[in-house]
Amino acid sequence: MSALTLGLFGLGLVLLIAGAELLVRGASRLATAVGISPLVVGLTVVAYGTSAPELAVSVQAAFAGQAEMALGNVIGSNIFNILFILGVAALVVPLAVAQQLVRWDVPLLIVLSALLPLLGLDGTIGRGDGLLLVALGIAYTVWVVRHSRKETRAVAAEYKHAFGPSGSTPSTVIQLVWVSVGLVLLVLGARWLVAGAVAIAHALGLSELIIALTIVAAGTSLPEVATSVLASVRGERDIAVGNVVGSNIFNLLSVLGLSGVVAPHGITVPAAALHFDIPVMVAAAIACLPVFFTGHVIARWEGALFLAYYVAYTLYVILAATRHDAASVFGLAMLLFVLPLTAITLAVLALRAARLQD
Repeated sequence: MSALTLGLFGLGLVLLIAGAELLVRGASRLATAVGISPLVVGLTVVAYGTSAPELAVSVQAAFAGQAEMALGNVIGSNIFNILFILGVAALVVPLAVAQQLVRWDVPLLIVLSALLPLLGLDGTIGRGDGLLLVALGIAYTVWVVRHSRKETRAVAAEYKHAFGPSGSTPSTVIQLVWVSVGLVLLVLGARWLVAGAVAIAHALGLSELIIALTIVAAGTSLPEVATSVLASVRGERDIAVGNVVGSNIFNLLSVLGLSGVVAPHGITVPAAALHFDIPVMVAAAIACLPVFFTGHVIARWEGALFLAYYVAYTLYVILAATRHDAASVFGLAMLLFVLPLTAITLAVLALRAARLQD
Protein backbone atom coordinates (compact mmCIF):
# COMPACT_ATOMS: atom_id res chain seq x y z
CA MET A 1 0.00 0.00 0.00
CA SER A 2 1.61 3.25 -1.14
CA ALA A 3 1.91 6.45 0.85
CA LEU A 4 0.04 8.16 -1.99
CA THR A 5 -3.01 5.96 -1.37
CA LEU A 6 -3.07 6.73 2.34
CA GLY A 7 -2.46 10.41 1.65
CA LEU A 8 -5.32 10.49 -0.86
CA PHE A 9 -7.67 8.87 1.63
CA GLY A 10 -6.63 11.19 4.47
CA LEU A 11 -6.81 14.34 2.35
CA GLY A 12 -10.23 13.34 1.05
CA LEU A 13 -11.48 12.90 4.62
CA VAL A 14 -10.13 16.32 5.67
CA LEU A 15 -11.78 18.00 2.67
CA LEU A 16 -15.09 16.27 3.46
CA ILE A 17 -15.14 17.53 7.04
CA ALA A 18 -14.07 21.05 6.06
CA GLY A 19 -16.60 21.16 3.23
CA ALA A 20 -19.45 20.03 5.49
CA GLU A 21 -18.54 22.68 8.08
CA LEU A 22 -18.47 25.50 5.51
CA LEU A 23 -21.69 24.30 3.88
CA VAL A 24 -23.61 24.11 7.17
CA ARG A 25 -22.37 27.46 8.45
CA GLY A 26 -22.90 29.29 5.17
CA ALA A 27 -26.31 27.79 4.40
CA SER A 28 -27.59 28.36 7.94
CA ARG A 29 -26.63 32.03 8.07
CA LEU A 30 -27.80 32.56 4.50
CA ALA A 31 -31.21 31.11 5.38
CA THR A 32 -31.62 33.31 8.44
CA ALA A 33 -30.50 36.36 6.44
CA VAL A 34 -33.43 35.88 4.05
CA GLY A 35 -35.93 35.41 6.90
CA ILE A 36 -36.19 31.63 7.31
CA SER A 37 -36.89 30.50 10.88
CA PRO A 38 -33.77 29.36 12.77
CA LEU A 39 -35.75 26.35 14.04
CA VAL A 40 -36.53 25.24 10.49
CA VAL A 41 -32.90 25.79 9.50
CA GLY A 42 -31.72 23.74 12.45
CA LEU A 43 -34.05 20.85 11.66
CA THR A 44 -33.18 20.80 7.96
CA VAL A 45 -29.96 22.50 6.86
CA VAL A 46 -27.95 21.81 10.02
CA ALA A 47 -29.23 18.29 10.62
CA TYR A 48 -28.82 17.25 6.99
CA GLY A 49 -25.55 19.15 6.65
CA THR A 50 -23.82 16.85 9.15
CA SER A 51 -24.73 13.98 6.80
CA ALA A 52 -23.27 15.78 3.76
CA PRO A 53 -20.10 13.61 3.80
CA GLU A 54 -22.19 10.42 3.64
CA LEU A 55 -24.23 11.91 0.81
CA ALA A 56 -21.15 12.99 -1.14
CA VAL A 57 -19.31 9.69 -0.71
CA SER A 58 -22.27 7.39 -1.42
CA VAL A 59 -23.48 9.31 -4.47
CA GLN A 60 -19.93 9.53 -5.85
CA ALA A 61 -19.37 5.81 -5.28
CA ALA A 62 -22.73 4.85 -6.81
CA PHE A 63 -22.14 7.05 -9.86
CA ALA A 64 -18.70 5.50 -10.33
CA GLY A 65 -20.18 1.99 -10.24
CA GLN A 66 -18.87 1.10 -6.75
CA ALA A 67 -22.30 0.20 -5.38
CA GLU A 68 -21.01 -1.79 -2.39
CA MET A 69 -19.18 1.30 -1.16
CA ALA A 70 -22.38 3.37 -1.39
CA LEU A 71 -24.47 0.81 0.49
CA GLY A 72 -21.83 -0.02 3.09
CA ASN A 73 -21.33 3.66 3.90
CA VAL A 74 -25.02 4.12 4.75
CA ILE A 75 -25.32 0.91 6.79
CA GLY A 76 -22.02 1.43 8.59
CA SER A 77 -22.75 5.09 9.33
CA ASN A 78 -26.14 4.29 10.84
CA ILE A 79 -24.64 1.59 13.06
CA PHE A 80 -21.76 3.89 14.03
CA ASN A 81 -24.09 6.82 14.80
CA ILE A 82 -26.24 4.87 17.26
CA LEU A 83 -23.76 2.53 18.94
CA PHE A 84 -20.57 4.60 18.93
CA ILE A 85 -21.69 8.25 18.95
CA LEU A 86 -24.56 7.85 21.43
CA GLY A 87 -22.38 5.52 23.48
CA VAL A 88 -19.51 8.01 23.76
CA ALA A 89 -21.83 11.00 24.29
CA ALA A 90 -23.77 9.20 27.05
CA LEU A 91 -20.52 8.25 28.80
CA VAL A 92 -19.63 11.96 28.91
CA VAL A 93 -22.99 12.85 30.47
CA PRO A 94 -26.38 11.04 30.57
CA LEU A 95 -28.40 12.18 27.54
CA ALA A 96 -31.91 13.61 27.71
CA VAL A 97 -34.36 12.28 25.13
CA ALA A 98 -37.20 14.45 23.83
CA GLN A 99 -40.67 12.85 23.90
CA GLN A 100 -41.12 13.56 20.18
CA LEU A 101 -38.20 11.22 19.41
CA VAL A 102 -39.84 8.36 21.32
CA ARG A 103 -43.30 8.99 19.84
CA TRP A 104 -42.43 9.72 16.21
CA ASP A 105 -38.82 9.83 15.03
CA VAL A 106 -37.47 6.61 16.53
CA PRO A 107 -40.47 4.50 15.40
CA LEU A 108 -40.05 6.06 11.95
CA LEU A 109 -36.34 5.17 12.00
CA ILE A 110 -37.22 1.57 12.90
CA VAL A 111 -39.76 1.33 10.07
CA LEU A 112 -37.33 2.80 7.52
CA SER A 113 -34.52 0.52 8.72
CA ALA A 114 -36.81 -2.51 8.34
CA LEU A 115 -37.78 -1.28 4.85
CA LEU A 116 -34.19 -1.61 3.60
CA PRO A 117 -33.99 -5.43 3.73
CA LEU A 118 -37.38 -5.60 2.01
CA LEU A 119 -36.14 -3.40 -0.82
CA GLY A 120 -32.99 -5.49 -1.06
CA LEU A 121 -34.66 -8.91 -1.18
CA ASP A 122 -34.23 -9.03 -4.95
CA GLY A 123 -30.52 -8.30 -4.52
CA THR A 124 -30.66 -4.72 -5.86
CA ILE A 125 -31.85 -1.29 -4.83
CA GLY A 126 -32.84 0.02 -8.24
CA ARG A 127 -33.83 3.41 -9.58
CA GLY A 128 -37.48 2.88 -8.63
CA ASP A 129 -36.50 2.05 -5.06
CA GLY A 130 -34.26 5.12 -4.99
CA LEU A 131 -37.05 7.40 -6.22
CA LEU A 132 -39.36 5.99 -3.54
CA LEU A 133 -36.82 6.74 -0.81
CA VAL A 134 -36.19 10.27 -2.13
CA ALA A 135 -39.95 10.94 -2.21
CA LEU A 136 -40.25 9.74 1.39
CA GLY A 137 -37.32 12.00 2.31
CA ILE A 138 -39.07 15.03 0.83
CA ALA A 139 -42.29 14.12 2.63
CA TYR A 140 -40.43 13.73 5.94
CA THR A 141 -38.76 17.13 5.54
CA VAL A 142 -42.11 18.78 4.81
CA TRP A 143 -43.58 17.10 7.87
CA VAL A 144 -40.70 18.30 10.08
CA VAL A 145 -41.09 21.88 8.86
CA ARG A 146 -44.87 21.89 9.41
CA HIS A 147 -44.44 20.57 12.95
CA SER A 148 -41.89 23.24 13.81
CA ARG A 149 -43.97 26.35 13.25
CA LYS A 150 -43.63 27.58 16.82
CA GLU A 151 -40.09 28.61 17.58
CA THR A 152 -39.59 28.46 21.32
CA ARG A 153 -37.18 30.70 23.19
CA ALA A 154 -35.08 27.68 24.12
CA VAL A 155 -34.56 26.73 20.47
CA ALA A 156 -33.72 30.31 19.53
CA ALA A 157 -31.18 30.43 22.37
CA GLU A 158 -29.61 27.14 21.28
CA TYR A 159 -29.32 28.34 17.70
CA LYS A 160 -27.81 31.66 18.80
CA HIS A 161 -25.32 29.79 21.00
CA ALA A 162 -24.26 27.52 18.13
CA PHE A 163 -24.16 30.01 15.25
CA GLY A 164 -23.95 33.43 16.85
CA PRO A 165 -26.49 36.27 16.88
CA SER A 166 -28.28 36.94 13.61
CA GLY A 167 -27.28 40.58 13.73
CA SER A 168 -23.65 39.61 13.26
CA THR A 169 -24.32 37.65 10.09
CA PRO A 170 -21.94 38.70 7.30
CA SER A 171 -23.14 39.64 3.86
CA THR A 172 -25.12 37.31 1.61
CA VAL A 173 -22.30 37.27 -0.92
CA ILE A 174 -19.86 35.93 1.66
CA GLN A 175 -22.30 33.20 2.68
CA LEU A 176 -22.78 32.19 -0.96
CA VAL A 177 -19.00 31.95 -1.28
CA TRP A 178 -18.79 29.69 1.79
CA VAL A 179 -21.58 27.46 0.47
CA SER A 180 -19.89 27.21 -2.94
CA VAL A 181 -16.48 26.44 -1.45
CA GLY A 182 -18.07 23.87 0.86
CA LEU A 183 -19.74 22.08 -2.05
CA VAL A 184 -16.49 22.02 -4.05
CA LEU A 185 -14.57 20.58 -1.09
CA LEU A 186 -17.28 17.95 -0.56
CA VAL A 187 -17.11 16.80 -4.19
CA LEU A 188 -13.31 16.67 -4.26
CA GLY A 189 -13.10 15.06 -0.83
CA ALA A 190 -15.65 12.38 -1.75
CA ARG A 191 -13.82 11.55 -4.98
CA TRP A 192 -10.44 11.19 -3.27
CA LEU A 193 -11.82 9.35 -0.25
CA VAL A 194 -13.60 6.77 -2.42
CA ALA A 195 -10.53 6.30 -4.62
CA GLY A 196 -8.31 5.87 -1.57
CA ALA A 197 -10.74 3.48 0.13
CA VAL A 198 -11.00 1.27 -2.98
CA ALA A 199 -7.20 1.15 -3.24
CA ILE A 200 -6.88 0.25 0.46
CA ALA A 201 -9.49 -2.52 0.07
CA HIS A 202 -7.62 -4.02 -2.87
CA ALA A 203 -4.25 -3.75 -1.11
CA LEU A 204 -5.55 -5.51 2.03
CA GLY A 205 -7.49 -8.09 0.06
CA LEU A 206 -10.79 -6.97 1.59
CA SER A 207 -14.08 -6.19 -0.12
CA GLU A 208 -15.20 -2.62 -0.71
CA LEU A 209 -18.22 -3.40 1.51
CA ILE A 210 -15.99 -4.14 4.54
CA ILE A 211 -13.95 -0.95 4.09
CA ALA A 212 -17.15 1.08 3.67
CA LEU A 213 -18.77 -0.47 6.76
CA THR A 214 -15.81 0.43 8.97
CA ILE A 215 -13.24 3.03 7.89
CA VAL A 216 -15.37 5.05 5.46
CA ALA A 217 -18.48 4.96 7.67
CA ALA A 218 -16.56 6.16 10.73
CA GLY A 219 -14.78 8.85 8.73
CA THR A 220 -17.89 10.31 7.13
CA SER A 221 -19.65 10.32 10.52
CA LEU A 222 -17.10 12.63 12.13
CA PRO A 223 -19.41 15.69 11.86
CA GLU A 224 -22.05 13.79 13.83
CA VAL A 225 -19.40 12.81 16.40
CA ALA A 226 -18.35 16.42 16.88
CA THR A 227 -21.93 17.73 17.00
CA SER A 228 -23.29 15.16 19.45
CA VAL A 229 -20.31 15.02 21.82
CA LEU A 230 -19.95 18.81 21.97
CA ALA A 231 -23.71 19.18 22.48
CA SER A 232 -23.60 16.76 25.42
CA VAL A 233 -20.63 18.59 26.96
CA ARG A 234 -22.41 21.95 26.61
CA GLY A 235 -25.56 20.60 28.22
CA GLU A 236 -27.59 20.56 24.97
CA ARG A 237 -28.24 16.86 25.50
CA ASP A 238 -31.45 16.60 23.46
CA ILE A 239 -29.59 17.95 20.43
CA ALA A 240 -26.99 15.19 20.82
CA VAL A 241 -29.67 12.51 20.46
CA GLY A 242 -31.80 14.29 17.87
CA ASN A 243 -28.79 14.83 15.61
CA VAL A 244 -28.10 11.09 15.48
CA VAL A 245 -31.71 10.06 14.84
CA GLY A 246 -32.21 12.76 12.19
CA SER A 247 -28.95 11.88 10.43
CA ASN A 248 -29.87 8.19 10.30
CA ILE A 249 -33.26 8.97 8.76
CA PHE A 250 -31.57 11.25 6.22
CA ASN A 251 -29.02 8.53 5.38
CA LEU A 252 -31.73 5.96 4.68
CA LEU A 253 -33.98 8.25 2.66
CA SER A 254 -31.88 10.85 0.88
CA VAL A 255 -28.37 9.36 0.80
CA LEU A 256 -29.38 5.82 -0.15
CA GLY A 257 -32.25 7.09 -2.33
CA LEU A 258 -30.08 9.44 -4.41
CA SER A 259 -27.38 6.77 -4.66
CA GLY A 260 -29.93 4.32 -6.06
CA VAL A 261 -31.11 6.91 -8.58
CA VAL A 262 -27.64 7.75 -9.96
CA ALA A 263 -26.19 4.21 -9.88
CA PRO A 264 -25.99 3.00 -13.51
CA HIS A 265 -27.15 -0.54 -12.68
CA GLY A 266 -28.66 0.01 -9.26
CA ILE A 267 -27.04 -0.73 -5.91
CA THR A 268 -26.24 -4.41 -5.46
CA VAL A 269 -27.12 -5.74 -2.01
CA PRO A 270 -24.61 -8.50 -1.13
CA ALA A 271 -25.92 -11.56 0.68
CA ALA A 272 -23.49 -10.89 3.54
CA ALA A 273 -24.98 -7.43 4.12
CA LEU A 274 -28.55 -8.72 3.82
CA HIS A 275 -27.97 -11.53 6.34
CA PHE A 276 -25.79 -9.73 8.89
CA ASP A 277 -24.99 -6.02 8.57
CA ILE A 278 -28.49 -4.82 7.71
CA PRO A 279 -30.07 -6.85 10.56
CA VAL A 280 -27.49 -5.29 12.93
CA MET A 281 -28.53 -1.83 11.71
CA VAL A 282 -32.21 -2.71 12.26
CA ALA A 283 -31.45 -4.13 15.73
CA ALA A 284 -29.56 -0.95 16.69
CA ALA A 285 -32.58 1.15 15.68
CA ILE A 286 -34.96 -1.10 17.62
CA ALA A 287 -32.70 -0.95 20.70
CA CYS A 288 -33.16 2.82 20.78
CA LEU A 289 -36.85 2.52 21.69
CA PRO A 290 -36.57 0.81 25.11
CA VAL A 291 -33.35 2.71 25.94
CA PHE A 292 -34.92 6.08 25.11
CA PHE A 293 -38.21 5.17 26.79
CA THR A 294 -36.71 4.34 30.22
CA GLY A 295 -36.92 7.72 31.92
CA HIS A 296 -36.34 9.51 28.59
CA VAL A 297 -32.62 9.41 29.41
CA ILE A 298 -29.70 7.42 28.02
CA ALA A 299 -27.80 6.46 31.17
CA ARG A 300 -24.05 5.99 31.28
CA TRP A 301 -24.33 2.21 31.57
CA GLU A 302 -26.58 2.15 28.50
CA GLY A 303 -24.03 4.27 26.63
CA ALA A 304 -21.32 1.81 27.69
CA LEU A 305 -23.51 -1.04 26.41
CA PHE A 306 -23.92 0.66 23.03
CA LEU A 307 -20.18 1.28 22.77
CA ALA A 308 -19.36 -2.32 23.72
CA TYR A 309 -21.68 -3.60 21.00
CA TYR A 310 -20.01 -1.40 18.41
CA VAL A 311 -16.60 -2.77 19.41
CA ALA A 312 -18.00 -6.32 19.21
CA TYR A 313 -19.59 -5.66 15.80
CA THR A 314 -16.40 -4.19 14.37
CA LEU A 315 -14.32 -7.03 15.78
CA TYR A 316 -16.63 -9.61 14.21
CA VAL A 317 -16.54 -7.84 10.83
CA ILE A 318 -12.74 -7.87 10.87
CA LEU A 319 -12.54 -11.52 12.00
CA ALA A 320 -15.04 -12.59 9.34
CA ALA A 321 -13.29 -10.57 6.61
CA THR A 322 -9.92 -12.10 7.44
CA ARG A 323 -11.54 -15.56 7.82
CA HIS A 324 -10.14 -15.97 11.32
CA ASP A 325 -10.93 -19.21 13.14
CA ALA A 326 -12.44 -17.30 16.06
CA ALA A 327 -15.11 -15.64 13.91
CA SER A 328 -17.64 -18.47 14.10
CA VAL A 329 -17.22 -18.97 17.87
CA PHE A 330 -17.43 -15.23 18.51
CA GLY A 331 -20.56 -14.87 16.37
CA LEU A 332 -22.24 -17.85 18.02
CA ALA A 333 -21.56 -16.50 21.52
CA MET A 334 -23.05 -13.14 20.60
CA LEU A 335 -26.10 -14.73 18.96
CA LEU A 336 -26.94 -17.28 21.66
CA PHE A 337 -25.98 -15.47 24.87
CA VAL A 338 -25.12 -11.77 24.75
CA LEU A 339 -27.89 -10.52 22.46
CA PRO A 340 -30.76 -12.44 24.13
CA LEU A 341 -29.66 -11.30 27.62
CA THR A 342 -29.47 -7.70 26.46
CA ALA A 343 -32.90 -7.91 24.82
CA ILE A 344 -34.43 -9.32 28.01
CA THR A 345 -32.79 -6.63 30.16
CA LEU A 346 -34.03 -3.80 27.94
CA ALA A 347 -37.53 -5.29 27.78
CA VAL A 348 -37.74 -5.52 31.58
CA LEU A 349 -36.55 -1.93 31.96
CA ALA A 350 -39.11 -0.71 29.42
CA LEU A 351 -41.94 -2.55 31.20
CA ARG A 352 -40.93 -1.05 34.55
CA ALA A 353 -40.83 2.43 33.03
CA ALA A 354 -44.28 1.91 31.51
CA ARG A 355 -45.73 0.83 34.87
CA LEU A 356 -44.23 3.84 36.61
CA GLN A 357 -45.84 6.17 34.06
CA ASP A 358 -49.22 4.48 34.57
